[in-house]
Amino acid sequence: MSQPEADLRAAVPSLRRTLHMLAPYVRPERGLLTLGLVTMLAEVGFRLIEPWPLKVVIDSVIAPGAAQRKDLTLVLLLASLAIVLAAGLRAGASYASTVCLALAGTRAMTRVRAAVFDHLLGMSLRYHGKARTGDLVTRLVTDVGRLQDVAVTAVLPLVSNVITLVGMVVVMLVLDPLMGLIVLAAFPIFVATSRSRGRRITGAAREQRRREGDLASTASEGLGAMPVVHAYGLESVLRGQFASSNQRSLAGGAKTTRLSAGLERHTDLLVGVATAAVVFVGAMRVVRGELTPGELVVFINYLKSAFKPMRDLAKYTGRIAKAAASGERLLAVLASDPEIVDRPGAVVAPRLAGALSLQGVSVDFGRGQPALHNLSLEVPAGTRLGVVGPSGSGKSTLASLLLRLHDTDGGRVLVDGIDVRDYAMASLRAQQAIVLQESVLFVATVRENIRYGRPDATNDEVERAARMARAHSFIEEMPGGYDAMLDERGGTLSGGQRQRIAIARAILRDPSIIILDEATTGLDPVNQREVVQALSSLCAGRTSVVISHSLDTVLDCDLVACLDRGHLVEFGPPRELLARRDGALASLHDSGAGGRHRAIA
Repeated sequence: MSQPEADLRAAVPSLRRTLHMLAPYVRPERGLLTLGLVTMLAEVGFRLIEPWPLKVVIDSVIAPGAAQRKDLTLVLLLASLAIVLAAGLRAGASYASTVCLALAGTRAMTRVRAAVFDHLLGMSLRYHGKARTGDLVTRLVTDVGRLQDVAVTAVLPLVSNVITLVGMVVVMLVLDPLMGLIVLAAFPIFVATSRSRGRRITGAAREQRRREGDLASTASEGLGAMPVVHAYGLESVLRGQFASSNQRSLAGGAKTTRLSAGLERHTDLLVGVATAAVVFVGAMRVVRGELTPGELVVFINYLKSAFKPMRDLAKYTGRIAKAAASGERLLAVLASDPEIVDRPGAVVAPRLAGALSLQGVSVDFGRGQPALHNLSLEVPAGTRLGVVGPSGSGKSTLASLLLRLHDTDGGRVLVDGIDVRDYAMASLRAQQAIVLQESVLFVATVRENIRYGRPDATNDEVERAARMARAHSFIEEMPGGYDAMLDERGGTLSGGQRQRIAIARAILRDPSIIILDEATTGLDPVNQREVVQALSSLCAGRTSVVISHSLDTVLDCDLVACLDRGHLVEFGPPRELLARRDGALASLHDSGAGGRHRAIA
């Protein structure tokens, strides 16, 4: 088995799965693909015709008495025009086929990239917690781009050359069966003599793609945590990690390039030997009068083009192997089923009142102990629920269940008496809002960041929400006001300003249920006061779940749930819980020495 044959055979299963995956995205481009294939066939036809005017010229000039022919000039002129015409038509057909097929490929790959991104958006937090962001971005951008590039610059030329090869062999067999058989005999000799490397290029390409994903993840993690990097002086550590990943990626790329380049030169030598053998036999037949010089020229031209697919097979093997590896990586993403999906028959949630009920809820992430264990509680609509407990006690897990970011491993979560899994997920989440300790803002204008709460909101509604969130005044003072562009994660704003924009976004959403996860932690007293007042506007008349380490925050709630290692250890009105001197909330209060702003964990 030859090297290119072995490499491609190693890549065939991946390529087959990739083509099966691409089929639905390519199908809408049937018209362009048909036009591209027709023009490709036309190009092959003109390529077959191209050497024949040269044959006429050579035979007309070299033939006995050719110099005395009166129409010699006309023959030469017509042959020259035919050469130009065939070359021009071939170039035009090649241009049309390349444009049509490349445009079809680009459109299909755009759909693939959108589908992969949409699939990633639907994956659970459990999936994204295990995956590396940089590697996912590499799959989404680089791997899709590599498939598109290889389809245009490698696969399409190979298809064209294979069609040309078939056409030329047929013509050569018709023109001179003996010479045609000699040409055919060259191919098995080529295959037999080029056997050397097996599947090494495919394996090297697969390893290189994995290392490039690791490299992207290393860079993404470092650049995404620059405050910590600078604060802890981790520049040298990250520099070393990146250099190590970079070196491994370089070594993988160099290995693939070296194997591919060696294969190409090996192929060039074999093609040269085969061409020399055909020229020798053909020249002997010309001397014996069994073949005209012009026909020999046609054979040599055909032979050069006939071996081109083999040259290209060697040239493009590495690139096709890389495309196969990229296809595998995309298939791995698309093959991952979302854990959180709508149940069959899920209903669109009506306007929710916000009554919450957790019945025997258990969640286990496989970390040695359950995040929540047999937790039950009832929260009437419009109630302000405080959730306290040490770090790792299950507070954020409880909040994520309400949003259906996770599903329970046991028990049920009900909103207004209906299991959250029986609601259409989008309609359930549309009536909830969350404000985190580190508010997530996007690289967009202030107005757009607020409007993410409800994309169809008017400018007046955006401004009204900002006023309720006590953000209007500082927004107006910004250069550009509501049209000011924010940096990544809102880095130019203070913590309090970011929180108030996030609260404005939540107010604009008009939710029935609000989740505040440490929303005031880490703010200075002035900003904390502003944010607390904004939160009061947000939570008025709605069910709210307040996750906090601050007793001062939860003491203002209607009910408090105390969690410890996934268990509900105490639940009720905060004043009643504090009155139990041996209760969990009282113990937490006492451990803070009575300080109203002390952390409890």
